[in-house]
Amino acid sequence: MAWYEEAVFYHIYPLGLLGAPEWNDHSEPVHRLSGLNDWIDHMKDCGFTALYIGPCFSSGSHGYDTEDYRRLDERLGDNEDLKNMVKYCHEKGMHVILDGVFNHTGRGFFAFRDLKEKREGSRFRNWYCNVNFWGNNEYNDGFSYDNWGGHNMLPKLNLYEPEVRQYLFDTVRFWVSEFDIDGLRLDAADVLEHGFMRELRSIADDLKEDFWLMGEVIHGEYGRWVNDNTLHSVTNYALHKALYSAHNDHNYFEIAHTVRRQRDMGLGDNVHLYDFVDNHDVERIMTKLRDRRHYLPVHVLLYTLPGIPSVYYGSEFGIEGRKERGSDASLRPALSLTELSSSENMQLQIIKALGSIYSRESALWYGEYREVDLTTTKYAFMRGDILITVTNSDSMENFDLGLNGSYTGALYGGEITSDQGRLRFTLEGNSAEIWIPVSDKEHYEPLKRIKVEAKPVPEEPKKSFDEMPQRAESGKSFEEMSIEELQAEILAKLSANGPLTDRMKREVSENIYRDSLLNWVKSFR
Repeated sequence: MAWYEEAVFYHIYPLGLLGAPEWNDHSEPVHRLSGLNDWIDHMKDCGFTALYIGPCFSSGSHGYDTEDYRRLDERLGDNEDLKNMVKYCHEKGMHVILDGVFNHTGRGFFAFRDLKEKREGSRFRNWYCNVNFWGNNEYNDGFSYDNWGGHNMLPKLNLYEPEVRQYLFDTVRFWVSEFDIDGLRLDAADVLEHGFMRELRSIADDLKEDFWLMGEVIHGEYGRWVNDNTLHSVTNYALHKALYSAHNDHNYFEIAHTVRRQRDMGLGDNVHLYDFVDNHDVERIMTKLRDRRHYLPVHVLLYTLPGIPSVYYGSEFGIEGRKERGSDASLRPALSLTELSSSENMQLQIIKALGSIYSRESALWYGEYREVDLTTTKYAFMRGDILITVTNSDSMENFDLGLNGSYTGALYGGEITSDQGRLRFTLEGNSAEIWIPVSDKEHYEPLKRIKVEAKPVPEEPKKSFDEMPQRAESGKSFEEMSIEELQAEILAKLSANGPLTDRMKREVSENIYRDSLLNWVKSFR
C-alpha cells in the first residue's frame, strides 16, 4: 500500500509560523526554516507521519505570488535549508509534500517581467492567458491579462502553452532531485487545466515511487479530479464544513449524508480524500465551534471517517483564529512551541491519543465504512471491526446497537459486551469513544477526563434569502464584505441577468467559503 493511504498529516504555513515579514525585500536569506526541527520532533511525538508545508518558494508577499520556483523564499532561508529540513523529516520517518502553485505567478516572475518590458516583442507573451495590449490595469501596465480571483498581482499562466508546461514539469523534477520531496499539493486545482494535471500525473508516476498529487478543490464532483489518470486526492471541503456545522447545529445527519454522497460519487473507502477541520484559508476549529467541548468528537471523526486526516499547526493546542476584514493573517500566526507546550493541554492529549490509535489500527486506514446508528445527537459506525461512537448533546446518550462481541475503549478504557445480539451502553454527552474488539485488544493509555467549559459562541441570527438585502452596503470593497453581504451581492448580480430560480438561491446559500464567494462575485463583468 502507498504511504499516503496510512498517513496523518501536519500542515504548516511556514511564512506565518516562523514569523517572516509580510513583504519580501529579496535581501540576504534569513535562515528561519532551520528552526523547524523542534516542530518536527513535536510532530513525531504527536503521531504525525507526513508534513504538508507551503508555500515555500521565493515570492513577493504571501507565498502564492511565486517569483522564483527554484529558490527557497529568502525570508525562510536558502535551498540548503529546505534540503536539510526534508532530510530531517525523512530521518524521523515522515514524508514531505510542498505547494505547487502552477495556476498563476507573481508579477516578479521572470516571464512576466519580460512581458512588461518588451510587450508585443516578449518571447513570453504566450505564457499568460488573454494578454491584451489594448487594455490596462491598476498597475498601469498598458495591457491586461487573466488572473486568479480578480487579483492582478496573480497573473494566470497559460497551461496550454507547451513551453509553460515544460518549465513547470522541469521544476517538479528539480524539486524531487534537489530536495527529495514526496508529493505536491496543487494550489487552485479546481481551475487548473485537466490535460496539464494528467500529464503531470504521468510524469509524477515515473519520478518517485508513490509520489503523491493532492489538489485544492473547494466545490464539485471530486471524481473529476481523483482518478487513475489525474490526482490521487483532493481537499475534502464538503466534510470540513459538515464536521463543524453538524456539531453546531446538533445534526449528525449532515456528516452521514456527506459520507454517503461521496460514496455515491464512486469515492469509496479506498479513495483517500484529504480530510481537515481547519487550514490556512479557513477559521480555526476552536473559533468555528459554538461549544468547545465538541473538539473531541470532531477530531475523533476526523481520524476515523474514511480519508487522510490532517491537523493545521497550532490547532492541536486548541488555539483560535478568526478572519478579520478579509485578512488571513490571524489564521497564520507566528507561534512558540515552548510557550504552547508549557502547560497541560487537553486538546494536545486528544491529538496524541488519536495519533497513537491511528498508527496501530489498520482498519482506520482501509476498513469498510458501515453506518450502525444515527440520530441528530449520536452517531455510530464501523471501520472494519472497529466501532466508533460520538455524541454532540449535553446529556448522556444510550446506544442500543445490533452488534455482537466484546469491545474495549481505546480512548477512555472500559469494556462493553453484547447480550442476545444487542450491544447496549451509555456515552457521556459531548464525548466519543473508539471501541476495539477485545480479541485484538491493544493496551492504550486512557485519557484523563478533564472538565472543559462550554464557553459557547453566540450564534448570529440567520436570515432567509427573501429577507436579505438585494445589494450589499455601498462603499465597501468585496474584501471588506461579510459572507452574507457577498452572498447578497451575488444574488443581486444574478437577478440583473434574469429571474432568480430556487436552485440559484440554494447554490448561493450553501456557499459559505469566502475565497469562493470573492471569486464568484468578481467573475461578473
